[in-house]
Amino acid sequence: MSKIREPRYRKIAFQIAEKIVNNEYLVGSKLSARSTLSVTFGVSYETARKAINILADLDIVKATQGSGVEVLSREKARHFLNQSQETTDIQIIHDQINDLIESQQETLTDISGLLAQLFDQTQRVQRHNPLTPYEIKLNEHSNNLGESIGNLNIWQNTGATIIAILHQEDLVVSPGPYAVVERGDTLYFVGTETSFHTIKLFFNAN
Repeated sequence: MSKIREPRYRKIAFQIAEKIVNNEYLVGSKLSARSTLSVTFGVSYETARKAINILADLDIVKATQGSGVEVLSREKARHFLNQSQETTDIQIIHDQINDLIESQQETLTDISGLLAQLFDQTQRVQRHNPLTPYEIKLNEHSNNLGESIGNLNIWQNTGATIIAILHQEDLVVSPGPYAVVERGDTLYFVGTETSFHTIKLFFNAN
């Protein structure tokens, strides 16, 4: 979702108001001409003009043709900053809500993909081996610990398909290529009898 961007001229208006509140621009003093302000803040003349117009509409400054810009009220500048902060807080909350919605949408997409992958693997298991999958438990002497399934190329090396990993008390069904095998894990896989012996040798497991 797109986020609302604050216009550049409003940001310049805030900066000028902050300088007034901090007594960098004193009440009654004259600011530089708008053309000079555009240089000071690194913006175009039109942007500086719009920023001054905002402050003038709120009676924070008074712009007089040929006479420059006069600072009128420090209190109104403070009120303007307080209001803008409340608006900023609302925008931050709005953006956080949008981020949460996007995150939930991505999570739902991931879940949908995992369910499809699980269904596909379940179908393969039912076609090729309707019995209970094989399992092996890894110990401290096992090979290839700390490596991901993708890096190990388990199917290419053994002909077995990992369908679940029991890590401590958590059963990870249909682990992806980034799942890491660790000491104490129980691997559940399907394949031929040859695959069973090959994967035991691959991990040096009992």
